[in-house]
Amino acid sequence: MINTVVAGAAGRMGGRIIQMIEKSGEITLSGAFERPDHHSIGKDVGQVVGLANMDVELKGDIKEAMEGADVLIDFTTPESTLKNFRFISKTGQAIVIGTTGITSEINNELNHLAEKIRCVIAPNMSVGVNVMFKVVRDLSRILNRGYDMEVIEYHHRLKKDAPSGTAMHLAKILADTTGRNPDTDLVYKRKGFIGVRRDEEIGIQSIRAGDIVGEHTTIFAGVGERIEITHRAHSRDNFARGALLAATWIMEQPNGIYDMQDVLGLKENNNV
Repeated sequence: MINTVVAGAAGRMGGRIIQMIEKSGEITLSGAFERPDHHSIGKDVGQVVGLANMDVELKGDIKEAMEGADVLIDFTTPESTLKNFRFISKTGQAIVIGTTGITSEINNELNHLAEKIRCVIAPNMSVGVNVMFKVVRDLSRILNRGYDMEVIEYHHRLKKDAPSGTAMHLAKILADTTGRNPDTDLVYKRKGFIGVRRDEEIGIQSIRAGDIVGEHTTIFAGVGERIEITHRAHSRDNFARGALLAATWIMEQPNGIYDMQDVLGLKENNNV
């Protein structure tokens, strides 16, 4: 059994991951923690996430929670993830990160620290979304001339970052495979008399409404036709399930940073 700790255990994703761990036959919950001022610190984490007692106390400190653990699963905030990553880089334990909104500066530090540990970082842990990444990559290679490319993402009204990490990754795939510049060719907003669309543009639009779990659409629009690739998340279970798959997989890998494409074996013959 893999001893797993969940960061942000009282949050929406943290709670769902713990519920999925409870059903798992390969992973056990050995610890859980939240920010030190959280009102549930000291309670049994099973009660916190709506389960029976699990004999695991919700801690307010990563050091206490990680004692005897093999891997940390972190779906928190960029700042908290960096702090947790720094701790793990000193202990040598493994970490799985599904946090979104990570800046390039934080990402650079994560890449540097990851030389010392095993880590899976992915903007989206869903198996279906990662298959979508591969399909979009293949389509963009074929349709790189004469087709306009747009990314539209929908999420719940409480999501704090925009565009989503998944939308940004889709846009990066489109830019990388078509030789476009992410700094100049990504368009996040259109308003007023903007003129004719440039061929190099990759549009990214964000919708925030209601309780939408997550939806991403990539559009390839040519003259007389268009192709749309859409993934809709019906619940957070698919993200949690992917995180557990990554936590199991990473235990057998050498030190370094990996993503869900590695976990799922989708990088074969893929140079991007």
